[in-house]
Amino acid sequence: MLKWVDTLDIAIELYEKHPDIDPQWISFVDLRSLVMSLEDFDDDPDRCNEKILESIQYNWIKEKE
Repeated sequence: MLKWVDTLDIAIELYEKHPDIDPQWISFVDLRSLVMSLEDFDDDPDRCNEKILESIQYNWIKEKE
């Protein structure tokens, strides 16, 4: 199961599931929703913060390069 702290693993899952999305331009609201919709994700939504979302976004951008 993925938790918010698994930012690299989350980014890899997002990259594989949504290859058509450019993570550079995604809003944090949309990013949070995509993470929570991942099949392997299981964590408290309230544990998410801007720093975590920035890390996921950064890792997703790196995966896409």
